[in-house]
Amino acid sequence: MVNIRQATVNDLLEMQTTNLLCLPENYQMKYYFYHILSWPQLLWVAEDDFGKVVGYVLAKMEEDESQPKHGHITSLSVIRTHRKRGIATALMRRSQREMEDVFGAEYVSLHVRKSNKAAFHLYSVTLAYEVNDVEKGYYADGEDAYDMRCYFESNAKSRPPAKEMAGLSIEGKPNANKA
Repeated sequence: MVNIRQATVNDLLEMQTTNLLCLPENYQMKYYFYHILSWPQLLWVAEDDFGKVVGYVLAKMEEDESQPKHGHITSLSVIRTHRKRGIATALMRRSQREMEDVFGAEYVSLHVRKSNKAAFHLYSVTLAYEVNDVEKGYYADGEDAYDMRCYFESNAKSRPPAKEMAGLSIEGKPNANKA
């Protein structure tokens, strides 16, 4: 059994440890503190029966007032022994709900490595994110990232029309099924 709950400052070290175990993009502790102090409603953890953090979502609200109000998923991670149980989906949905309900976000954005097919499937199929753009060399190792967005129906005032990038396949080549 796994419990999804709002993260507290006491969870930050375990969240960072989970990040270090699972992801190539790592953050200093002050970055976790910045998130929990600024947007505590958006940080969620999954804990096992023994109270060990087995997954987390680290999220924030973007502060650029020239753009529509929106959230951003900074990091999502679930340890390997607990994958394929719907934990990542539950963490994402909980954080997204708070972005929409508490902050009035129109959409949420995230970046995902082009090579991360499992995460791309989670975001595009399970959570209905759309590719907004491709950011060349986004990651420290030079890999490209998909810039993805998921619009909230209740707050999406001015959803832009689908961009040409939405017609790309996961490899970034034109999708032959698109006209």
